[in-house]
Amino acid sequence: MMESKVSEGGLNVTLTIRLLMHGKEVGSIIGKKGETVKKMREESGARINISEGNCPERIVTITGPTDAIFKAFAMIAYKFEEDIINSMSNSTATSKPPVTLRLVVPASQCGSLIGKGGSKIKEIRESTGAQVQVAGDMLPNSTERAVTISGTPDAIIQCVKQICVVMLEVQSVTMGSPPKGATIPYRPKPASTPVIFAGGQVRADPLAASTANLSLLLQHQPLPAYTIQGQYAIPHPDLTKLHQLAMQQTPFTPLGQTTPAFPGLDASPPASTHELTIPNDLIGCIIGRQGTKINEIRQMSGAQIKIANATEGSSERQITITGTPANISLAQYLINARLTSEVTGMGAL
Repeated sequence: MMESKVSEGGLNVTLTIRLLMHGKEVGSIIGKKGETVKKMREESGARINISEGNCPERIVTITGPTDAIFKAFAMIAYKFEEDIINSMSNSTATSKPPVTLRLVVPASQCGSLIGKGGSKIKEIRESTGAQVQVAGDMLPNSTERAVTISGTPDAIIQCVKQICVVMLEVQSVTMGSPPKGATIPYRPKPASTPVIFAGGQVRADPLAASTANLSLLLQHQPLPAYTIQGQYAIPHPDLTKLHQLAMQQTPFTPLGQTTPAFPGLDASPPASTHELTIPNDLIGCIIGRQGTKINEIRQMSGAQIKIANATEGSSERQITITGTPANISLAQYLINARLTSEVTGMGAL
């Protein structure tokens, strides 16, 4: 995410910031025949990429030295302000709504952004006058969260500067060590299109539909060849395949229930079981508050995951993962990502 060329000036490093925008906002940034975005690129010196695809939401990626990023942000914030003023001239509204931007930030960095007991985010709000909110849930099928900033264009620019400083601090601390907990980037889904799988069941599966956009996105984002180092490093494109595979498998029936008989339809690969042992003191980061994390992992991987109760005298807990090989690999990968982020102190959330 960052090239290590911190200059004496402190902040002259290359950063990538991703924004989530609705179609209408994207249209405003692109402008007629792409003129607005062209001007933004030229005047800011930042690279500005807009994800392809007929999705209701698009990702706008801004890359460059920090000063170029701040210029690009300023131009976007002022453009949105202009749009608000124009829309108000046609409406009866009297109070001017604030400019709002949504950043997409890896969950592993959100802890530093919020700070202990919310201290950092409070400091950012107070010193910039912008409203900042970090979403509680990760964006679908990713390990990223939306961070919503709203306020006047100037407040937003100050706020983005402070967020960049936090992200750079997180990264400079982690430079040279293995990548922190795998980040699965958020990719907006197209308006759902039904996909017909072998056996004729029709499912509205936006994931399969969005793989068409994947190759385009992969060209824009310099993703590492391997997402995490360690036991279950999975090359990045395979992760998406894995996720699709996992999602295509019909969830299985708990023992004792019979599946309705559809001769010839039962073509899903046989379920297998995999066991892991996890130290007691790390089990909490996998379960999460009131089971939120483990449910997220179950949902994303499509696997059944059982965590054994603590046994006396043992410092470890047994985790049993059941599902198709694809479900199991994805569940292992997600558990490993949680552990990596916890062990390296990035699991503040």
